[in-house]
Amino acid sequence: MRICNVCDKRPQVGNLVSHANNKVKRWIYPNVQKIRFSVAGTNKVVRGSVCTKCLKGGKVKKVI
Repeated sequence: MRICNVCDKRPQVGNLVSHANNKVKRWIYPNVQKIRFSVAGTNKVVRGSVCTKCLKGGKVKKVI
């Protein structure tokens, strides 16, 4: 699934709108990466999906 394990960000539904104002449903997916990480404040290492906004914001630390 394309859901962030940290902030619970998930796909959204929106519309593609043409110049003639025709509307077609589309999905907008978050940029989710499968990595090993440790949650801030704990030293526990977990494998899961994390969005890039959580990675850049320092909510999780990537473990190599």
